[in-house]
Amino acid sequence: MTPEQLEGSQLMNTMLMLQATVRPECVAEVEAAARTMFAAIEAAGPEGLHYSSVRSADGVTFVALLALDEGVENPLPAIPEFQDFQAGLGGWLAAPPAPDQMTVVGSYGMFGAG
Repeated sequence: MTPEQLEGSQLMNTMLMLQATVRPECVAEVEAAARTMFAAIEAAGPEGLHYSSVRSADGVTFVALLALDEGVENPLPAIPEFQDFQAGLGGWLAAPPAPDQMTVVGSYGMFGAG
């Protein structure tokens, strides 16, 4: 499942987790592109979107978490910087990403609750 596939009909308690390992020489480029993408998302201010990206201690594994409030259609595909980030993935990834649909069983402040 990709971020585009997480539809607005999904409840907030459903989340997409995407784990990806990037080539070591691409880490700085991935981080710069992610900062640009998140700045654009922040500027657009889409309601009902909960999206984050973190880097693991190994330095090359990234985890992205995406959740949408009930009834919200995913706004990310309409943001050019998100499209640019997605386009760059092919050159950055060391292996295919591993998506997983998850259910939030508890959260404080992280996913819009608390």
